[in-house]
Amino acid sequence: MQNFTFWNPTKLIFGKDQIEQLHKEIPQYGNKVLVVYGGGSIKRNGLYDKVMAELKGMDAEVFELSGVEPNPRISTVRKGVEICKEQGIDFLLAVGGGSVIDCTKAIAAGAKYAGDAWDLVIKKAVATEALPFGTVLTLAATGSEMNSGSVITNWETNEKYGWGSPAVFPKFSILDPVHTYTVPKDQTIYGIVDMMSHVLEHYFHLAENTEFQDRMCESLLITVMETAPKLLSDLENYEYRATILYAGTMALNGILNMGYRGDWATHNIEHAVSAVYDIPHGGGLAILFPNWMKHNLHVKPERFKQLAVRVFGVDPTGKSNEEAALEGIEKLREFWTEIGAPSRLADYGIDESKLQLMADKATVNGEFGNFAKLNNRDVMEIYKISL
Repeated sequence: MQNFTFWNPTKLIFGKDQIEQLHKEIPQYGNKVLVVYGGGSIKRNGLYDKVMAELKGMDAEVFELSGVEPNPRISTVRKGVEICKEQGIDFLLAVGGGSVIDCTKAIAAGAKYAGDAWDLVIKKAVATEALPFGTVLTLAATGSEMNSGSVITNWETNEKYGWGSPAVFPKFSILDPVHTYTVPKDQTIYGIVDMMSHVLEHYFHLAENTEFQDRMCESLLITVMETAPKLLSDLENYEYRATILYAGTMALNGILNMGYRGDWATHNIEHAVSAVYDIPHGGGLAILFPNWMKHNLHVKPERFKQLAVRVFGVDPTGKSNEEAALEGIEKLREFWTEIGAPSRLADYGIDESKLQLMADKATVNGEFGNFAKLNNRDVMEIYKISL
């Protein structure tokens, strides 16, 4: 286990009817509020009206930015930054899923930066301050509601990068499982894959003496796998939605990975795919992650075996580490396929014509990956076996 400092200042407000907490949380930051949301689902399910009623009750001056994309774009971030600077916004409220929250983080940081917000994403500049913001979460997936990371796409250049700063932790996040009832089945599936992938990214690391962290990761995976099929057959079940919602937050709020640094190469590989083809992030991860695992099995086969035995119930008797590990990888693939996730790039109409372009984008900054370093050739091989 490596030395570490854990710090997470986000206040988590979980449960039914917690939207009422807005009138207690927001006024301490100011009166001018920019509400950021996506394509309008919050208007159809009534959440928009609830939020606006709360804001009206505190006499807030409300501004709106709608239309945040599933892969949030820098063009939308720039619109939000312009509103913040022109109107003197005091506080931002992200109402939506991870994409809306990621966009809001970039707006919050960009509003305090003199240059173009894209500079922060490509790490040309570092975000040292940001406008305060909170979230009302509507989708269990990314964990962005309780971390300081964000992923933004530049569609004009087909670039998609993750970035982050301690300045962009949400001040609070309201998680009411009821707000996730209307999430469609396919988006629920993508969210499940995404949170599981976050745990798997943590799990593959090179640190020693992480038994407790390993067990936390394993228990979260097992809980999600036990709950997911039940939820997908009963989308408005409060208990199932609550379990998955909480799991998504815990998967990426820093608690699971104290004392080590996970791999995170698969996310980078997928970002290149969705930057070119604009596919759902969770769908891309479902396709790529098992193939990343096969490609890097040789690095530490005993770790893959441990996952196979503890999480996927593989019987290791008479099997080598590699054989048990491969069986576990196949069980992961089978689970994702059984719940309805894609398994091939061809499922999105992706052929070999742009594989090299995607590999070049994934490796634009050179080799990457903390468990296993990948170069351009490695990425190409993973893409090819994913076709």
